[in-house]
Order: sequence, then structure tokens, then C-alpha cells
Amino acid sequence: MRENIQGGTRRVVVLGTGGTIAGRASQAGDNIGYTAGQVGVADLLGGIEAPEGVALLAEQVSQIDSKDMSFAIWQKLAQRCAYWLAEADVAGIVITHGTDTLEETAFFLQSVLAPSKPVVLTCAMRPATALAPDGPQNVRDAIVVVATPGARGVVAVCAGTVHGAADVQKVHTYRLDAFDSGDAGPLAYVEEGAVLALRNWPEPQLATPVFDRVVSAASWPRIEILVSHAEARGTIVDALVAERKRGAPDAVQGIVLAATGNGTLHHALEAAALRAQAEGIAVVRATRCLKGRILPKTGETLRDAGGLTPVKARIALALELLSSRA
Repeated sequence: MRENIQGGTRRVVVLGTGGTIAGRASQAGDNIGYTAGQVGVADLLGGIEAPEGVALLAEQVSQIDSKDMSFAIWQKLAQRCAYWLAEADVAGIVITHGTDTLEETAFFLQSVLAPSKPVVLTCAMRPATALAPDGPQNVRDAIVVVATPGARGVVAVCAGTVHGAADVQKVHTYRLDAFDSGDAGPLAYVEEGAVLALRNWPEPQLATPVFDRVVSAASWPRIEILVSHAEARGTIVDALVAERKRGAPDAVQGIVLAATGNGTLHHALEAAALRAQAEGIAVVRATRCLKGRILPKTGETLRDAGGLTPVKARIALALELLSSRA
């Protein structure tokens, strides 16, 4: 942990989790052949000047490639966020994160914390050792967002764009502006150290708090994501049901179906999903389309996830199952 006091009265806590932003490559010109999660978060802040009236504090939560994100790290992140958000002089939190699962972590934290202060995830598409790394500017922009009056909720900042946790998706494999907010559009832009708001910041919308259940849970409900496609089969679903019937200790509890179009499924996969639902497995449909939401139709026997992507529907279902545990 390192605190960078510059005469400020408000603190911005920067939690490091690893990712490309903390990556190193053997050659400065190599933007893809790097190892993620090599540079500590305190070092990432080196040379970044805090806005006037702000003090930076760095804390390392994990040091991983975000493709390997786990429930255990999410639990720790939620706990550390809750701890720091409760401090009166903390304006908000920045989380340095890998791009691969950033949208999942953002949605998880918004669902669990629904904070009135800003929690800003930021990232990089180039490693810290690149000739022109994008991480330092993204971190600077994230700090600016936290320090902006009225900012709240969990958001992501990348390439000068602010995305809400419910909307953000990684849509490109390589370019610096790899994220998009779909039909909703971005919340704001960061332009030369100032935030240009486009719409309202996310509002807390938790009907039932799940924080205590999440941080005390010994395990995360096993939920698999399966994709509907041409010639899809129900074989994998049936295998998961059979595993559950055998009493496997880590048997599946839920299935998210990445459906085509407006929540449609290949007939063989749909039939297997109905068999799974009859066996007590929670089944949810989410569209695999990048934009749009599932518009419900009368007579549907498998519920839908509305506008949630498959990975976010998985998180929502897991939190629902955690909440229902005795």
C-alpha cells in the first residue's frame, strides 16, 4: 500500500488487480506478446499527477491476467471497495483491471455494492512496456472521473470514454477503444482533464442487498454458458443434468443459453434445456447479439435475461442463487 499525499483533502484509492495495464513484454514494440500482471499498482501511478485537492492511495488486491478472474478475487474486491467507500474522506475508487473480464467485474461490483460514490474500472490494450502505452492516460482519466462532483456507481473508463457497468462490453480484440455501451451509449467522455456528461450516472437499484451473502459465501454457484447455433444439440445439457443426478459435489446449478436473435433456441437445445429446468436447474436465455434486448413473448417456458449479455446474465443468476441459499 502506498499513499501519495499532495496536500489534498480527499483520497482516491487505486486497487490493482493486474491485467495488460500491468503487463511486460521483452520488446517495447511488442503489444501482444506480453505477460499480464507484472507491474505493481504503486508503480503504475508513478508519474501520474493527482488533480488538485486529491491524494492517491495504492493497494494491490491481486496480480493476474483477467482471463483468470475468480469469485475469490471478486469477494476480496467487494470487501476492499466496501471498506474504502465507507471512509468519509474517500471520494471513490479506481480499479486497474484486465480488459478480458472487465465487463463482468464491473457488473458484479455494481450488483453487489450499488455504490453512491464512484468505482471506476480502467485498463489498457497495450502493456506498460509498450512504446506508447495507453494505460497511464486511462488511469489519469479514471482519477478525474472519481474526482468529478456527482459521479457515482460502477463505471468503466477506457480511451476517454465512460461506460456504465450494465452496458459496457468489450467489442474489439486489439484497438485502443475496445469497449462499447451498445444501444445505451456512453455515460460521458473525458476531455483534457474534464468530464463531459452525456446522461445520468447509474442509480442504485438493489431490491435486496446481497453483499453479506457474497462475502461470506464459501463457493460460487456453478453456472455454465452454452451457445445456440446451427445444428446445436442438447448433449452437453443432458450431461450436466446426469452429473447433477449422480450427486457430484460441484454439480451445475444454472445454465445460461446464449440464444440467437430475440432469445430463440435450436429445437434440440431448447428441449434439453426444458428437461434441465424440470430437474431443478435454473435456466435463463440471453441473446448473443451485441445490441438489443430480448423482448418477451407470451407462452415462453424459459425465462429471459432482458438486455443482459450472457456473461452478465450468468452473474445475475449466480447472485440470485446465492441470495436464495438457506
